[in-house]
Amino acid sequence: MNNYYNDRQMINIGNNNNDLAGLYTGFIRGNMFNSLYDQYKNYQPAMINPKNEKEQYLLDLDQVQFAMHDIHLYLDNYPNNNSMIAEFNRNREIYNQLLDEYQAKYGPVVIYSDSLNTTPWQWDNQPWPWERSDN
Repeated sequence: MNNYYNDRQMINIGNNNNDLAGLYTGFIRGNMFNSLYDQYKNYQPAMINPKNEKEQYLLDLDQVQFAMHDIHLYLDNYPNNNSMIAEFNRNREIYNQLLDEYQAKYGPVVIYSDSLNTTPWQWDNQPWPWERSDN
């Protein structure tokens, strides 16, 4: 997990687009594009402080998934932007790697997870949110 992180922001490996914010910054403010972000008055987005490794993994997954979603919306309008397609694919690779790491340690996150292709069925063997001791 630590290969991608530097000072609470995931590094956009090979990002040549100066308009994209870092993943953490884009996530907390809800906009990956610096030129499109318009801060409201003196509002400062709240910092997110995970309490443990599991919460850090989930935050990292959320950051990358948000970046992919925002870039996807951009690509709907500009489908021939090769640098953004490459950025989307870099983030997708990072997301898939983080997802595999998380699921190996903590179990499936989504119902279409590859970690559920086992017998017996593992989805219902995970503790329900109210049964977890880490809450």
